[in-house]
Amino acid sequence: MSDEWVEIRGDALPVAEAIAFTSTPAAGGIDVFLGTTRGETNSDGRELIALDYEAYAAMADQQFRSFAKQARQRWPIVRLVILHRTGRVGLGEPSVLIAVSTPHRAESFEACHWLIDTLKKEATIWKKQVWQDGAGEWVHP
Repeated sequence: MSDEWVEIRGDALPVAEAIAFTSTPAAGGIDVFLGTTRGETNSDGRELIALDYEAYAAMADQQFRSFAKQARQRWPIVRLVILHRTGRVGLGEPSVLIAVSTPHRAESFEACHWLIDTLKKEATIWKKQVWQDGAGEWVHP
């Protein structure tokens, strides 16, 4: 079994499977981050109904693997998951999942936090807000 699961996918993220993947007797801490679509109202009073994600998948996959390698150089990671969704993601649904297992909890918190922050800053993934009237706006990082 591999100790790393990195994937960009067009369907719902398998949260339970990702947690099961990172679970192992060698890990005393498992940290999971789910980035979900949050409901909001813009300054014009329109409500958000979804987010649309696009990715340069080949490059994003390489970036995710590089982030994983960098994280492993900093923390004693036992198993690691980086999953990101493309396409339309409705309110309350996860678009990104980071899961990290390490021997101790502090290491898993730190690694997971670093991974999501790095992904948000550097990954070739773009997000468009979709409003109730059908209008869309690309979000600039």
